[in-house]
Amino acid sequence: MTREVRLDSVDLAILRELQHDGRLANKALAQRVGVAPSTCLARTQRLQDSGVIRGYRAEIDPAAVGRGLQAVLAVRLASHSRPLLGPFVEWARQLPQTRAVHHVTGPDDFLVHVACTDTDDLQHLVLELTARREVGRVQTDLVFASWPGGPVTPV
Repeated sequence: MTREVRLDSVDLAILRELQHDGRLANKALAQRVGVAPSTCLARTQRLQDSGVIRGYRAEIDPAAVGRGLQAVLAVRLASHSRPLLGPFVEWARQLPQTRAVHHVTGPDDFLVHVACTDTDDLQHLVLELTARREVGRVQTDLVFASWPGGPVTPV
């Protein structure tokens, strides 16, 4: 878990710019936020080291790589006990279809966002999921469209 880090206006500007373009070169980033490149590099490194910036990645369109059918699986465990949580999360995360696993409150224990090749792939995944001893119930909701949220802003 990230410890609370004091962020000033320069840090916030760096975070804003990197959320819009994570591939921005340090020199261009420094120019946009109004600091020297060496200062910008040190600030960015501090944000990474403290866990505020958790990483950089390419965002891939699932349909472009043959996984055009997306769904959200609402999973309720047979028993909500700590010994079942870890193994379930690790199993779900290693599946090639899994995009994200969310531990949630409410009637379900997890929401698992998946991207499958087709309905047969989704059906196989759901049947594999319901065969696990710790799983009590699965509800499948197809995703018709998705839109990304805006950048994370500090409170």
